[in-house]
Amino acid sequence: MSQDVIVIGSGINSLVCAALLAKRGKRVTVFERSSKLGGCIQSERVEGCVIDTFSTAYPLFVTSAAYPILKEDLENEGVFFVSNDVPTGALTSDLEWSILGTDRKKNIESFNELSPGDGDRFNEQMDWVNQHAEILFTFLGGEIMTLKMGKFLAKYLWKQGISKSSENAQEFLKSVRDDLPDHFTSKVLLANLAPWVLHSGLSPESPLSSTMAKVTAMSIEMVGLPLVKGGSYKIVDAFKKIIENHGGSCYTDCHVERILCDHKGNVEGVELANKEQHMAQYVVANVTPTQLYGSLLKDQSQIAQKMVKQAKQYKYGKGNMQIHLILKEKPNWVEEALQDVTYVHLTDGINDVSKAVNEAVRQQLPSKGTICIAQPTAVDPSRASDGKYVLWIQLPECPNYPESDACGELDGLCQGVWSTELSEAYADRIIDRISTYIPNLKDAIIYKRIMSPKELSETNINLVHGDPYSGQCNLDQYLLWRPMSSVKNHETPIKNLFHIGASTHPGPGLSGGSGFLVSQKIK
Repeated sequence: MSQDVIVIGSGINSLVCAALLAKRGKRVTVFERSSKLGGCIQSERVEGCVIDTFSTAYPLFVTSAAYPILKEDLENEGVFFVSNDVPTGALTSDLEWSILGTDRKKNIESFNELSPGDGDRFNEQMDWVNQHAEILFTFLGGEIMTLKMGKFLAKYLWKQGISKSSENAQEFLKSVRDDLPDHFTSKVLLANLAPWVLHSGLSPESPLSSTMAKVTAMSIEMVGLPLVKGGSYKIVDAFKKIIENHGGSCYTDCHVERILCDHKGNVEGVELANKEQHMAQYVVANVTPTQLYGSLLKDQSQIAQKMVKQAKQYKYGKGNMQIHLILKEKPNWVEEALQDVTYVHLTDGINDVSKAVNEAVRQQLPSKGTICIAQPTAVDPSRASDGKYVLWIQLPECPNYPESDACGELDGLCQGVWSTELSEAYADRIIDRISTYIPNLKDAIIYKRIMSPKELSETNINLVHGDPYSGQCNLDQYLLWRPMSSVKNHETPIKNLFHIGASTHPGPGLSGGSGFLVSQKIK
């Protein structure tokens, strides 16, 4: 039986798109190549604890356009978000610390204590984001190449004037390095803000990175860093039930090998690896442009050579490593104030982040990379039993194919591949660093799992070279140029074939943004 919509892949964008369409009465089928739905949303139960294998926090989703529509359905299926009032903080090598909480007044007071005036200037920068919120969030989250957006920008230009609009654009494009030190003098406050650009796939030198750091800070202050109570797997299970309750279907272990098109350039359906063909009026592909234009669309004659060339030239970013630890007891931070902070970054700030990014892109193990430590059990004790504690550790500045070690310690293991031996040795170095700040860490570890960039790429076909963001997020491959300048929005040269996912606008993260935008296009 022919479907209305076939969705390839089952990450957050696929699930949002499929759920919204199913609720509108569309017959939807989701095909997932792996054995589990969810893409980068996975959980596993180990030692009586729940670990979120890849992604874990949902500030982008709870502030998304899709969430208000799906909130009641998700809650009916048992999905509730939990957070606390100390979502993020930073700790430097000289044991200075800073916390960005959910109370503006407290943030202003604490930042002023770090350095006189920094709190007041933080308030000014948050007001700056609010002042420009309409254009920032419309551009960062909406469909860009549309008549509606054109009218919006024309109205903005008319209202602001050419000179003021140009001045605003210049401000929007500033980098963390060039902008944040103009506002803040505290080293530890800069260390608190700077690493967040890594979670947007950027570096401190990237154009737009300062705006992204400020937008992220405001978002975290507004909603914290919400986690799914009980584990992220629950939101995947809930999406599956919503889709099925409205007549849709979700299948795992079904690798889509080809997208079927007729000779006129209209999509017809998909062909699986077992040669089964499934027909549909629309196909929504949550894949990279490399897959879409390199393998899924077999008939290259229907695709402009410019698109094929640009898809081949699509660039992927640096790698990412995950380390999951289960402790037999609570971590004893050297600074007690960090005990319940959801995300703690270990970094000395802009120069450290910049240096580590530079080393990683040159295929070196960073000498002192940023360490992001999430403490899910501080927010959601239900994830652990018998006094145990979970640490979710992310290293966002990793080489894809390590050729050397910036410290010179592991050069012999750096042979252009993440071997098990290298992964373990590098993870041990990271754990040694963390132990400086959590003295009881090593004695408390009862479980450790390391996921190198190589394992990430093998686990999820969209994480090419271990890049968790499915493509560089530099300005020339972002916004209206994501994934490529030769395509418009989420359209493709094939009629009724849409492209979604982290490789498309509005980019990576758990917002479900591209899935939402495409669901609105399908009538």
